[in-house]
Amino acid sequence: MGHSSSTEQGVSPELRQVQSLAASTGALPSLHKSFPLLSNPQTQSIPLASLQKCFDLTCANVESDRDVVLKELPLLFTHLGSAIVELFFVADKNGVNEVEFLRGYTNICGRAVASTLLNNLFRVFSVACSKAGLQVDLQFELFDDNCKVSGALSPHDVHMLLCICWIFSCDSRMFRGNAGKSEGKFSIPDISHLVSSAIEACSEGDAGLDFWDSSVSEIDIQLPAAKIHLWALKNVPHLAECFQQFVHARLCYLMAPEEKSEASCSSAHESSSSEISKIRLLTPGRAWAISLTLRGAIHEEMSKSCFPSDDYQTNKNLLYQSSVDGKGLNRFWSRVGGYNGPTLMLISACEQNSNARPWIIGALTNEGFENKDIYYGNSGSLYALSPVFHAFLSSGREKNYVYSHSHGRAYEAKPKPVGVAFGGSLRNERILLDDDFAKVTVRHHAVDKTYQHGNLFPNQGFLPTEASVFQVEIWGLGGRSAQEVQASHQKREEIFTDQRRKIDLKTFSNWEDSPEKMMMDMMSNPNAVRREER
Repeated sequence: MGHSSSTEQGVSPELRQVQSLAASTGALPSLHKSFPLLSNPQTQSIPLASLQKCFDLTCANVESDRDVVLKELPLLFTHLGSAIVELFFVADKNGVNEVEFLRGYTNICGRAVASTLLNNLFRVFSVACSKAGLQVDLQFELFDDNCKVSGALSPHDVHMLLCICWIFSCDSRMFRGNAGKSEGKFSIPDISHLVSSAIEACSEGDAGLDFWDSSVSEIDIQLPAAKIHLWALKNVPHLAECFQQFVHARLCYLMAPEEKSEASCSSAHESSSSEISKIRLLTPGRAWAISLTLRGAIHEEMSKSCFPSDDYQTNKNLLYQSSVDGKGLNRFWSRVGGYNGPTLMLISACEQNSNARPWIIGALTNEGFENKDIYYGNSGSLYALSPVFHAFLSSGREKNYVYSHSHGRAYEAKPKPVGVAFGGSLRNERILLDDDFAKVTVRHHAVDKTYQHGNLFPNQGFLPTEASVFQVEIWGLGGRSAQEVQASHQKREEIFTDQRRKIDLKTFSNWEDSPEKMMMDMMSNPNAVRREER
């Protein structure tokens, strides 16, 4: 393949066509380099065993008493490569030739609607489970340009599918970052909030489940596959892209076979970054769930919190943490002022009654916070993060994305609210965090036309809910350029503050003219009439 081109004489029309499709993905030059590494020079085809080995994963140190799903992953991963090749690559007696290699890649990584990509992921999961001897009830009706999925999955199956997608994402990032080698270990995070979300959206009727229970994936219930399909499209629309990224990295960043190393993942021992994340609201699992709703540069910045390869850089993305920086708008502005880029606010709170349990909600804005007494912004999303994940994107009906106001006027008949708010309208906000960061008010989605409808925490009623705030975090997702602009802004503010504090005593000729004398006189007799000498 490395010696062939569509411009050469003797190239078949079929090869020209698949090269054109592969070129539309931007991966054709990389595929030109990979094919000779995998193919047999004599047959000009890739042996099935070699192609399957490209996609096989070895998951080491996954034994964990806390998560039964992980015990099945090593067996599942040994059949992953054969499942991918069987579904997407057509072989002859010599193996997979150049045309079928390009066509198989395009069928997986080419442009397609989200439902088609999700069906591809479901098919790979179903075949891999079947080969591993795991019972999964999925059926597919294949058409020329579409695929219909039916059957059902248990919460256990959903959890296992999500774990695979997580490792797809981890592996592809490592493969790209290590020049074709998938080295190192990574921890499978807690993603029970995603499993709970699927159960809540797909279960028939009110299941009466305790979503704060970490063993929610072990519940004996069947979730219709068609409903899971719709749930994924609404809440994690880019889930199937994890599979695309995995295949792309494995084929386009390929090194010589002897230089490759197997992937490994670990759940028994957590890294130092995982230990740090325990005291943060934005855990890797929650960050990953949010990243599955994003695209572009903001997705990449969000992924740094999912897969922290550089703890120092990840820490710099954390602009404000109330448990460290202190609560209240003044401390908030001192940390986020001057940051002009996408930001994510997370709020951990608990309703003010004895039986209530804590929940976490989030709000994403596409620009920094400003001190205004009106709503502003051009885009945003709301998130229910714990114990159940749901994404509420912009509805496009109104533009009351974010409100953050510090200074009220006492003489106003109806002073503007002081605090940080998202959605709704003034004095009827969907989320309102007060100026002390002590209380948050969450209203029903009926008051809000800016964001999509849905409950921000389990059992949310129609009446406004007031909850005590435990912690608030602000994460900056604008990248290094936004950090540099903020650093410059903060440096200027420090200079202005120092200038305002300094008093040049040389301007005063004697004690009578000094500010110290004036202050002492005012304290000794504050009611004395003082005239300015002219």
